[in-house]
Amino acid sequence: MLRLLDISSNNFTGKLPQNMGIFLQKLESLDMSENTFEGDIPYPMGEMQELHILDLSRNNFSGELPRPIVSGCLPLDMLDLSSNNFYGQIFPNYLNLTYLGWLYLNNNHFSGKMKDGLLSSTSLEGLDISNNMLSGNIPHWIGNISTLWVLLMSKNHLEGNFPVQLNNLESLELVDISENSLSGSMIASLNLSSVKHLSLQKNALSGLIPNALFRSSALMTLDLRDNKFFGRIPHQINELSNLHVLLRGNYLQGRIPNQLFQKKKLGIIDLSQNRLNGSIPSCLGNVSIWRERIDDFSYEYELLEGYKVYLSLNPTIVTYCNSTLDLQPPVEKHSAIDRQVEAEFATKNRYEFLIGSNLNYMTGLDLSSNELSGEIPWEIGQLQNIHALNLSNNLLLGSIPKSFSNLKMIESLDLSHNRLSGRIPPQLTELNFLSNFNVSYNNLSGPTPDKGQFGTFDENNYKGNLYLCGSLIKRKCSSAVTPTATPAGKEEGEDESAISMVALYWSFRATYATPGASILCWTDFTMKLSSICLASSDFLASVLHFLEAKPELVADDKAKMAQMTLENLEDCNVAEEHGDGVIAEDAEAGVAIVAAIVKLLR
Repeated sequence: MLRLLDISSNNFTGKLPQNMGIFLQKLESLDMSENTFEGDIPYPMGEMQELHILDLSRNNFSGELPRPIVSGCLPLDMLDLSSNNFYGQIFPNYLNLTYLGWLYLNNNHFSGKMKDGLLSSTSLEGLDISNNMLSGNIPHWIGNISTLWVLLMSKNHLEGNFPVQLNNLESLELVDISENSLSGSMIASLNLSSVKHLSLQKNALSGLIPNALFRSSALMTLDLRDNKFFGRIPHQINELSNLHVLLRGNYLQGRIPNQLFQKKKLGIIDLSQNRLNGSIPSCLGNVSIWRERIDDFSYEYELLEGYKVYLSLNPTIVTYCNSTLDLQPPVEKHSAIDRQVEAEFATKNRYEFLIGSNLNYMTGLDLSSNELSGEIPWEIGQLQNIHALNLSNNLLLGSIPKSFSNLKMIESLDLSHNRLSGRIPPQLTELNFLSNFNVSYNNLSGPTPDKGQFGTFDENNYKGNLYLCGSLIKRKCSSAVTPTATPAGKEEGEDESAISMVALYWSFRATYATPGASILCWTDFTMKLSSICLASSDFLASVLHFLEAKPELVADDKAKMAQMTLENLEDCNVAEEHGDGVIAEDAEAGVAIVAAIVKLLR
């Protein structure tokens, strides 16, 4: 007598035979997934009264939740109806699945509020209702399913506060309620001591991040991205040992706590698009997972292996089959956690979508789009196992550390939109895995590297750096304007930007030369200013500050200087109109500062 039937991943089409359930009454496992079957589920399937596992996922079945399957006629342990076209009420009153352990209804068109049809499923361990059109609050009865391990409700229209009833679920390990409309603050008494993976991204949650979240030694993935949390990152974060922290797109402020980098096992840290300030903690070099390549990766999600067997037949069924068949389906096909533990991380100019155990092997740090200042710590160069580093859109100063040449596993490095100066260290050509490199809109100077991976980059990786040169950006180094000197005490590559050197040169000449010589200096200055136009409003601001401190200049000299500056201002305005060599975001500020200089000189 046939007990197991697997016709998955074929090209079967059409509707299921009406008498199918009658001829296969002794069937215990039926897998018809990944075909193109369509239509309703035939009512006689309710005759298959020994069926424990039913997988109809990834087809084109439609209609309401099939009554013959879910009304108690079948002793189902696992039911997978995901990725079809089912619609209507998701938990109707006729639902009666007493023995059910795993239920997958994700990727359908179920809508409305959730009724209490699952109350009879007292053995439920995994529930996936993500990517439907469900609305209303998360029902309180969820807290009564004490056996629940996995709760996946993402991509719906659920609203209200974070469900406090989850505090009652002592076995809960994976919670994903992301991409809904949850709002309000999370209670301070939150107790999710068993949860290993918590994803609440893309909701409207607000208030302070509860300290209680960090008191769970089990927590491994915390995803609160794209909400409205504010305040500081809790120092209690150091109480967690294995962690991916994803806090992008909130209103967090203050300094990055050193405690975050006191843990030895950090994978992905995404603090981007917040209001964090201060310097980058140098102690991040302590993170061993980022520093050492670990081939025997002890940082495993124990959770994953436990869930991989959810589809395996229970011991009773194995006994029926005399253990002569390998009844374990392929792991990659139905792994609840491998399929659902997901995270995005910015690398290679896009967001990587990391799934399951792949998340273990991704290491990255994203601090972009904050208000971080100071120099980049050289200790970052110790993170030999880090794959992605994004420090863009901050206020970072100084040079690119030469120690970055030690980032042997780096694939993506973004330092754009800062105030970095000096040369690009030629040692970076030793980074053989680097496929995305961006230093645009800084004050870098000197030749661009062109060996190794750097030979694959183009001018877009360097734009907005007036004093860079090289074949990749189509600017000859022999004709490029470069800094005239390197300040004492600085290594090569750590020199100030060319723009700052022009200001230093003119300041020196104007201080020690005669008034007549000052005119010559100003002529030299305006020629340089014409060549750079409004490429840096910071430079023009420094000129304004200098003139304010030079009241001893005679009136005639000021008048001549004013005339030269006016001519330059007109040239810059023309360039602004035509977009010739002008950085749009600096143009308006630059014109205003030049105008202020003219007013001061007069």
